[in-house]
Formats: sequence, C-alpha cells, structure tokens
Amino acid sequence: MCLAVPGKIIKIDKEKKQAVIDYGSGTKRKANISFLRVSVNDYVLVHAGFAIQKVDPKDAQETLAVFHDMVDEGAEK
Repeated sequence: MCLAVPGKIIKIDKEKKQAVIDYGSGTKRKANISFLRVSVNDYVLVHAGFAIQKVDPKDAQETLAVFHDMVDEGAEK
C-alpha cells in the first residue's frame, strides 16, 4: 500500500530543490520539490520523499489530525 502524507513547507533550499516539511507533532523531514512550484507555508502531499501535489491547507490539517488520532489510538491498545 502506498501513502502520501500532507505537510507544511517550512524551509526551501532552491539549489538542492529540497524543502523541509513539517508533518506536525514535531516531525520534520526533507522532501524533493522538483516536481512543483511551491513556497514556504504551502501544504504538499509527500510520497517516497517527493512532494507530488499542492493541497488546500484546511484539507491537509484535517488529514494530519486523522493520522495523529490513528497513531494515538494505536498507542492506547
């Protein structure tokens, strides 16, 4: 199964075509942004280390909340 995860761009390195993506809860990772034109504070879907699509901030935040809820529920079991 493949999963693309939404996150917010917090920093961009234009030379390397990479961005630091904040997935919430303190999780930050680098992603390749060569497929898109993006800016800091944009939300993107990231799959396999590549930003593949810009997404609406509200939709991204709702999806992240669902993911975090699922993780919290799994930790309780």
